[in-house]
Amino acid sequence: MKTILKICLSVLFFSFAFTSCATTVRIHPTHGVVVTKLHHPRVVVHKNVRYYRSGGMWYVKKRRGYVSVAPPAGIRITALPRGYRVVRVRGVRYYRYNGVYYRRAGRGYVVVNV
Repeated sequence: MKTILKICLSVLFFSFAFTSCATTVRIHPTHGVVVTKLHHPRVVVHKNVRYYRSGGMWYVKKRRGYVSVAPPAGIRITALPRGYRVVRVRGVRYYRYNGVYYRRAGRGYVVVNV
């Protein structure tokens, strides 16, 4: 009986000792905030302007970094950002992420104003 109790207590101790309470928090900067580094940005050219997409956010390159901006309507992407939601507006299916609405267009997606 004592050995079973010791085993149970040691299992409980190690399960609490090796579990993490840390969580990952994603912070999305508001428009106009300058960021110095981007994590694996994707470059999208729209009307001769280079936009950088990283983590579902859109940026434009400036002198010392990247300024977060709202993407222009009509810009095309091949894949939606992780964590998007499917919404219906007046019976039309859209994909929303961080306040930006996307609509399926062929094999990709296009940014739209809703």
